[in-house]
Amino acid sequence: MSAIRVLVVDDHQLVREGLKQILGADAGMSVAGEASNGDDALALVRKNEYDLALLDMSMPGLSGVNLVKRLKTERPKLKILVVSMHGESQYAARALKAGASGYLTKDSAPALLLGAIRKIAAGGVHISEAAAEGLLNASASDVVAPHRTLSDREYEIFKLLVEGRGPTEIGDALHLSVKTVSTHKTRILQKMNLHGTADLVRYAMEHGLLDDKPAG
Repeated sequence: MSAIRVLVVDDHQLVREGLKQILGADAGMSVAGEASNGDDALALVRKNEYDLALLDMSMPGLSGVNLVKRLKTERPKLKILVVSMHGESQYAARALKAGASGYLTKDSAPALLLGAIRKIAAGGVHISEAAAEGLLNASASDVVAPHRTLSDREYEIFKLLVEGRGPTEIGDALHLSVKTVSTHKTRILQKMNLHGTADLVRYAMEHGLLDDKPAG
């Protein structure tokens, strides 16, 4: 059986090197490429064949669920495992809906990562038991909670706002103009019927949407 060809995508070189060491120690896997951002990942996927993309959720420019969708558009058969500092309660459901086959937090054990890659490469889906139970048992009121009405881009900006990022910093991170970020913020507040960043933070705390760790 041929080795699973993996594309490693993360904007932090140390993280990429760590992932490459973990995968390289497994005879059943091969790091066939690496990229530090979404645009480079797309370019590689267009030129080469990979079995699975190991994808960071938060990177400058094209990233997150938008990158998942673009990769799946280019290569529908490509399996995607998202590995992120964001807790599963924040992004797992959106990542899977966008086309990912699994979601892991970056503090997961190497054995869990390797197991998830094998499972996904074989056609399965990986998500923690707690996250799966939460998705299955979501009440009707939770399904229509205000934050669930946000688009993927709006949710991404919402998360950055509650992390304390300002419009300029968000614009730099997502390659958007400050005016565009401000327009998104206005729409977010309107959709959620809130009045400012403090309200967004309070909402995120009440709904368990704040990360325990800073995004990476």
